[in-house]
Amino acid sequence: MTTILFNKPFGVLSQFTDKGTQGSTRPTLSAYIDLPGVYPAGRLDRDSEGLMILTSDGKLQARIADPKFKAPKTYLAQVEGTVTQEALDRLQKGVILRDGPTRPASARAVTPPPLWDRDPPIRVRKSVPDSWIELTITEGRNRQVRRMTAHVGFPTLRLIRMSVGDWSLGDLAPGHWRPA
Repeated sequence: MTTILFNKPFGVLSQFTDKGTQGSTRPTLSAYIDLPGVYPAGRLDRDSEGLMILTSDGKLQARIADPKFKAPKTYLAQVEGTVTQEALDRLQKGVILRDGPTRPASARAVTPPPLWDRDPPIRVRKSVPDSWIELTITEGRNRQVRRMTAHVGFPTLRLIRMSVGDWSLGDLAPGHWRPA
């Protein structure tokens, strides 16, 4: 069995091929991982960064990706505006999105973390401050963290998954992988 941790850069699709558009130049995992037999355990949006787990173990892949196992996933979200305690309280209780209520999340404001530069950089508006939230969820709906932060009034500008279950990104550089 092979399991690896990968730091997915911004703009990379979390799949090995881009079958959606013939002749597409969108980068995929195949530009970074030349290891046969491993497949992503879950997805990470093209405009999100951070930890992906890839494995050759189908049972492990299902356990990580399936919401019924409630594997905690921790994200750092740079949001537009200065996050309020009220917004954090709402995230902690769970919010109601179009596809139903979310489970309660762990949410707290954090100081800007030391991170790699994103290419391209986020849009910056001098008249609007930004802040950072650490958010841990136990489900994985489509664009869930972005929808949750927007729902409480703080749209996400940058999103980085830092950990999944017991695996964490640590000092793994963007575009690199290591054995789990």
